[in-house]
Amino acid sequence: MNETLLFIIQFAVGLFLILKGADWLTDGASSIARRFNVSSLVIGLTIVAFGTSAPELVVSAISAIEGHTEMAIGNVVGSNIFNTLAIMGITAMVYPVACSKNNIRYDVPLCLVASVTLFALANDALLSGTSLGESSISRGDGIALLCFFLIFLSYSFAIARSGKKSDGIAISEQKKDAAKVETEGKKELSMGKAIFLFLIGLAGLVFGGNWMVDGASGIASLLGVSQSIIALTIVAAGTSFPELITSVVAARKGDTDMAMGNVVGSNIFNIFFVLGVSSTIAPLKLGNIETIDFATLLAGAVFLWISCKFGKRYHYITRFEGAFLTLCAVGYYIYKVMNA
Repeated sequence: MNETLLFIIQFAVGLFLILKGADWLTDGASSIARRFNVSSLVIGLTIVAFGTSAPELVVSAISAIEGHTEMAIGNVVGSNIFNTLAIMGITAMVYPVACSKNNIRYDVPLCLVASVTLFALANDALLSGTSLGESSISRGDGIALLCFFLIFLSYSFAIARSGKKSDGIAISEQKKDAAKVETEGKKELSMGKAIFLFLIGLAGLVFGGNWMVDGASGIASLLGVSQSIIALTIVAAGTSFPELITSVVAARKGDTDMAMGNVVGSNIFNIFFVLGVSSTIAPLKLGNIETIDFATLLAGAVFLWISCKFGKRYHYITRFEGAFLTLCAVGYYIYKVMNA
């Protein structure tokens, strides 16, 4: 019992350090960049974007390095499921989520493409005749995902530079707005303090990531469940929880653009960048991650696209649809726990 409590504390402290470390690193790096006259656009699309994705990146990368491949890929799949079902569902119940014209034309379809790509890569076992558990995301797959990410990032820069303020790609506008808030809402840090925040944030990410992965692995061992179960549920929800709070608060104020940007942008980043980096470090064997996990991720992306494009209230995800997504999330997590 004492050992279980120790692993839980290790996991909780690691999660706290990761989340705070991401904030500190982003604040420090943004301040340094502003002192070198780097534009808010560049800060938003690089420093702030990577900073908000740092928890998932650190957990998956460290898991890959330490050989916990199920946790590396489970974190990405679980985070995307939590984003689409729980975050979007709860947010839409608070306030209907609006879909802009370019959300429908580009952002949500790109999120769907990313989900289809991951589903295809994970289920190539069906073509090769091997079981899903023996399949893996290879280094070649990881490099391909990173190439997709570079194309996406280049396109984001092009859209942002074009000046289509309200119609830009979700992740571009979200990160630009975040950078603007940082620039206008915080005091300018001295160079010394900015460097200190950057370094302490980096240290928090590294140490927190190690502790969180070790704590999660220990919890899985003591409970007698696979690492994938822990990664798909507790780890994924923990790294995505700040985005849930941000989206709900924004929805209460009627600013649902940020909620849509959070979900769509995070899902694209997680698959193309986080999973790309992790699988390039080491091939990721799927182990106990099931087809239903990838199917749930894909179904969520499909539902999001259909709701935005063909729903009864065009351009909106309604409260009813939000309730449906939330119930799907509850059903999925009950299924995973019951079959653990």
